[in-house]
Amino acid sequence: MSTSEAMAAPSRDVSRGLLKASAVTWFCAASVGWAFFAFYIVVFFGGKAMEMDWQGMTRHMIVGIVDGDTFGNFNLLLHLALAFWITVAGPLQFIPAIRCRFPIFHRWNGRSYGVVAVLITLGALYLTWARGMVGPIQQTAISINGLMILAFAGFAVRAALARDFDEHHRWALRLLIAVSGVWFFRIGFGFWLIATGFTMPGVGTMLDGPFDYFLVFGNYLVPLLVLEIYQYARDKGGVAVRYAASALVFSGAAVTAMGIVGAAMMFWLPRLAG
Repeated sequence: MSTSEAMAAPSRDVSRGLLKASAVTWFCAASVGWAFFAFYIVVFFGGKAMEMDWQGMTRHMIVGIVDGDTFGNFNLLLHLALAFWITVAGPLQFIPAIRCRFPIFHRWNGRSYGVVAVLITLGALYLTWARGMVGPIQQTAISINGLMILAFAGFAVRAALARDFDEHHRWALRLLIAVSGVWFFRIGFGFWLIATGFTMPGVGTMLDGPFDYFLVFGNYLVPLLVLEIYQYARDKGGVAVRYAASALVFSGAAVTAMGIVGAAMMFWLPRLAG
């Protein structure tokens, strides 16, 4: 090994460690938000279900329970019930201690996660188009997200069957991010709430403002872009690329943490208190 190579080796190790630390930091911040969202689903929606207060359960939605629409109402309630499972099961797949110590749980949790991801996506696509819950721009964005989820789930399964576990892991990460689009949508508003000093310019009453249109696509495209940059830096990037990706992911962790606080203030805590 030459002198220059010997000097560069510690730098490569530091950049790899920093990149890993940035990913762990983001995942820890996101896990707090996922846990809070899961808690909210159980307490708010579960509580309303126990009381059989179906109108109260969906009063914050653009289109909630509709009299006479049995199939649509069933899809909506199933969607809410599966949201808890999808929020909890996904992150568990990426905790190394669980994956290594409980491989059987990891495999079956992953299989059930994939099935539920497909079911919840098909239900969301039905509700989006059959009920006309949002406008054509939002419908298009939700549909692209849904098609991505279905594709990522298929690629993750194909890689697992081929026993290409590195490729499986990459597609599973993409699936987690795409499935979390609804969650990112909420924390996107939460971040905007805090970042703009509670003024939130560009937000319309029917989700038809400029920021709404950005967020309806950005809630999954921006996190997926950050993920691709991270995976490229981890697998193929040089020292400078890893440092740059680390800074990006650390920034993403800060934005995520702000968004979680803002979403809790804007959505979750007021509804739990009321």
